[in-house]
Amino acid sequence: MPILAAEILPALNAEASGMLKVALGVYALFLLGVSIVASRRVKTEEDYVVAGRRLPLSLAWATLMATWFGAATINAAAESAKADGLQGVILDPFACSATLIFAGLFFAKPLWKMGLFTIADFYRQRYGPKAELIGSAIQVPSNFSWVALQYAALGHIFHVYFDIPFEQGIYWAAGLTMVYTMIGGMWSVTLTDALQLVIALFGLLALGYAVFTSPELGNGSVIDGVQIAMEKVQAKHPTHLDFFPGPEVPGRAMLIMGWIGAWATGLFGCIPGQDLQQRIFASKDENVAARACILAGVLYLAFGIVPVLLGLTSSVTLPGVEGNPIPYLANKYLSSGMTVVLIVAVVAMIVSTATSAILAPATILGHNLLNRIPGVSKAPLLRDRLCVVIVAAGGVVLAMAGESLMGLLDIALSIHLVALFIPVAMGIYGKPRGELSAVLAMTFGFAAWGLRFLTEKVFLPVPEHLAETYEYYHDYLAAAFPIEGLRTAASYWAVIPEDFYGFGCCVFGYLLGQRILKRRES
Repeated sequence: MPILAAEILPALNAEASGMLKVALGVYALFLLGVSIVASRRVKTEEDYVVAGRRLPLSLAWATLMATWFGAATINAAAESAKADGLQGVILDPFACSATLIFAGLFFAKPLWKMGLFTIADFYRQRYGPKAELIGSAIQVPSNFSWVALQYAALGHIFHVYFDIPFEQGIYWAAGLTMVYTMIGGMWSVTLTDALQLVIALFGLLALGYAVFTSPELGNGSVIDGVQIAMEKVQAKHPTHLDFFPGPEVPGRAMLIMGWIGAWATGLFGCIPGQDLQQRIFASKDENVAARACILAGVLYLAFGIVPVLLGLTSSVTLPGVEGNPIPYLANKYLSSGMTVVLIVAVVAMIVSTATSAILAPATILGHNLLNRIPGVSKAPLLRDRLCVVIVAAGGVVLAMAGESLMGLLDIALSIHLVALFIPVAMGIYGKPRGELSAVLAMTFGFAAWGLRFLTEKVFLPVPEHLAETYEYYHDYLAAAFPIEGLRTAASYWAVIPEDFYGFGCCVFGYLLGQRILKRRES
């Protein structure tokens, strides 16, 4: 398969396979019914894009968590924890849960009060139309990889369990998720998210319970099972339970920079995301918006710990197993019926993430970009539904790329951090003097990040066999740069991650714009 080389799915016998087909068929029909019911609430663009700003706390936090808590959360977290311990899961779930809490404490209320449809509307109101255009141009394509990743995951499921060719499975995935999203917009996505979250959490907890109450661990007690498992992990992998790189670890400086970068990317890079902000805008009041973010963040961490513990445990209970341990744990500890439940839970997580991934860029594309075309604004609902189709089609095209999707998703988060966060934060808590501040911040941040990224990937690639320390870089670059000054500068340029350069230049661009505008005023 071109995607998901580490399988996310357990094996099934013939009886369980039949059960799965029936369960997924009923599940798909039920989602379609919910979407049709949700469409009856859609009368205006406000209904379609932000659910009429009527989401209560129960639906607001559920759709937030369902959007973020996807199959990648479970499988990637488990695999990273197994391989690298707690330091491998800083971004997800720790930084991601912190982002939601951070958004609830500092961003939800002021943004809700502005009555926005999209985060690009914020750039227009605080800065001007050029900032809106640049912000939209960054947001829309950067979300396509997120859409494509969900399509590829569903295509893989269809291929494994229904013997459908992978490429055809992508088309089926795109068609199903596009229909759900297109029919009812934010109302459809929200109501189906709530249902899918229940299914997903039930499947995850069922697997966790089966593993930790097994005879080799807790023998009926979850608490004892977790304690025994962590004692075994500590004995076999002494550094796996260290949250911060210790002084005895080789290449500690690089690890610390990566640790800081993971926190920064997760904590700040997700704040400008339309998927997060759209749910804030859809809440029925500012207090619901803030509380929904905080509650979703707390519960995200609580449930996100489960795949982390499963991954850590698998390092001692599944010796010799490479890649994602979830399917192996399911095959070892779950019955056929519960395995079917787990697979349906995985599908539910993917679908909930996919519908949100489609709606977020489609909203910006229609409301902030295509709306600039004369005559398009006269039919907003038709325009927004058409944009859902466009985004879904773009996701299909990108899904065929396969291996690079996860990397593209990481790039998208980095771009949000280095180009979009500072204008949002300063637009709320600063005193922007005009459009130039945001334009320079976005431009400088993206340009610096891009230059450093191209240096590492194209201009000055570092061989994989070299350790990522200053000394090794210095020796490597000595051959390319015989002049001492250039050699030293190049070594530092290569060692420091691109997010640091991009973020720093974004701050510089904003301050420079403020300075220029102040001089113009005086």
